[in-house]
This record gives sequence, C-alpha cells and structure tokens, in this order.
Amino acid sequence: MKGGGFLAIWSELSPEDETDWAHWMMREHSLERLGVDGFLACRLFRALDRSANRYLILYELDSAEAVGGPSYLARLNAPTPWSQRIMPRLKNFARGGGRVAASAGIGQGGYLAALRLDAAPDGDADELCRILAGHDRIAAARLLLTDLAQTSIQTREKGLRRADDSFAALLIVEGLDEASIRSALGNLPPPTTDAPLYSACFNLDRRLLTPAPPSPGR
Repeated sequence: MKGGGFLAIWSELSPEDETDWAHWMMREHSLERLGVDGFLACRLFRALDRSANRYLILYELDSAEAVGGPSYLARLNAPTPWSQRIMPRLKNFARGGGRVAASAGIGQGGYLAALRLDAAPDGDADELCRILAGHDRIAAARLLLTDLAQTSIQTREKGLRRADDSFAALLIVEGLDEASIRSALGNLPPPTTDAPLYSACFNLDRRLLTPAPPSPGR
C-alpha cells in the first residue's frame, strides 16, 4: 500500500441502484476523494458472492491523520447533490480508517480477503504478514489498525446514512486467485476458510489526476 494510512468502506446496494452508484463512484466520488489532502489511491472491489451487491472501497492514505484531517472533514460536511442522493441508499454500511501496522509482500492481487476484527490479533503482526505473504500465489498481506476516535467523528455525510458499523482491525490478504487466498487463510490461527472474498473492479491513483507537464518546445 502507498503511505502509512488507510480507509476501508463496505456497503450493499439494491440492484436498481447499482448503476447509478457505479457511475457516481467512478465519475465523481473517487475523483473528489483523491482531491483530499493525504488521499493517495482508491481501489474498488466487489464481493464474489453475487447474492448481494456488496462492495469494498479501500483508500490508501499518506498517514492515519488524513482520516480526521480538516481537508477530509470539509468534504464530509459538504456532500455533493449526487452524494446526497446515493448515501441514504447504502445498506449494511461499515467504515474504518487508521494506520498500516504491518505489511509483507509486494504489488497488488486481483483477489482480496478483508477480515474485520474486533481486536488486533495477538502475537507478532509482522511475522503473521510474512507467513501469509509467503504462501503460493499470494501477493501481499497487511494488518491495519482502526483509529476509532477519528473514524467516529460525526459529519453531515454520516447523518445521511441509517447507521455505520466499524471494526478495530483489518487483515488483508491479496492474491492471484480465490483458491490461493483460501489456502493461505486456512493456515491462520484459527483457520479461516469461509471469509468473504472480493475481486478488483476499479482502481484510481491520485497521480493520474495530475496534469502532465507540457513538453519542452523544440
């Protein structure tokens, strides 16, 4: 992950709202968020279980301070008209942001497991990530710790939703395919074989929004 911070958001949509939400996400919301100080990249994933239109948005941040920073809070307290239409439609909403506590591996996988935890796992977090990242066809493993104080700040945007859930920690495992991720998770203490998995469907890096410098004259 770029930077030392993160913001993870889950939500579900009714089928009739999904296209409007996808257009909002790709054409307005991701661009708006990457204009916030400290926001570096946006990654969007869809749950492999197609019985629910459930999505995970993972923002990569320069540091955990961006979660409660003035630039981000200003955006949250001034939602666009499109955001005001979308937010009340989001179901089973969960949100948490904080710092990257441990990381191993390189690159990004097309498939991802994101395990929300009520507490940080016991033991050496760096070693846990190294073991997970060492499994076949696993790109990276990361342990993320939520800053509950910053995550729970009340804003106008939060008031548009029915309720927000959160979590204390997040374990992310990225790999090349579903089977490889499930195999790696099966070696956790305790083994975790039924975790929901997600596939990548949209990525945006802040650097892509910066206009390229003009070419020097000949």
